[in-house]
Amino acid sequence: MDIVSIGSLILGFAVLVIGFILEEGIVTKLISPTSALIIFGGTFAVLGVSFPAKRLVKIPKLIKIAFTTHKEDRNAILLYFEELAVLVRKDGLLSLEQKITSGENLDPFLVTGLQMVIDGTDLDNMKHTLETKISNMEERHSKGISIFEAAGGYAPTMGVVGTVLGLINVLADLNDMEALGGKVATAFIATLYGIASANILWLPIATKLKELDGDETVTKYMMLDGIIMLQNGSNPILIREHLEGYLEDEKEKTQRGE
Repeated sequence: MDIVSIGSLILGFAVLVIGFILEEGIVTKLISPTSALIIFGGTFAVLGVSFPAKRLVKIPKLIKIAFTTHKEDRNAILLYFEELAVLVRKDGLLSLEQKITSGENLDPFLVTGLQMVIDGTDLDNMKHTLETKISNMEERHSKGISIFEAAGGYAPTMGVVGTVLGLINVLADLNDMEALGGKVATAFIATLYGIASANILWLPIATKLKELDGDETVTKYMMLDGIIMLQNGSNPILIREHLEGYLEDEKEKTQRGE
């Protein structure tokens, strides 16, 4: 699990509660099952209207992905292609067959590309096929991301709806003026739930998935370049020099301590 993401999520909600306490607020006043029902139930309801069920059932999986540690080890990919280039130079393209059938846990995209090289697929067709796979992957990821972006937009609106419903009840009974302030405060908890869930949960998850999508896309293009260079018979040194360009982003992140 991604401890930083989980810890940051907890911290995000914690600072709200701590700040409320420091202002001499009572924590129990923030608990409103009715508001939670309206906000989260309403948000999921409108998501059900907005997206097909086959996409909504993937929400738990997408949340798990967002809170799981991922690292695209591009340095290992560079070394792997360098090894393949040496093998091809020594034994020819058909020697790649033993690599993809060796039982190694290889990326399916990489296996497909290497198999096309072995089969002698035309360079243009191979490039088009692999680029199409990358485009399809990006499209699939964007569909998942759009669910959380939509939730981030719906939740605050549902918060306003919940507050309006609460105020309707308050204004419908003004006999007990002493309890009026407490009832109004309770009504506004719905707005709090809506805004907080959008900006601490839904939108950050969407942003995290975008980041993961970007990293995976770059890695796939790195593999694509390596596959093309193998088919072109490029020497190991040239392949290393070219693919090292994909490591610059990782080096910058390391220097920034990310």
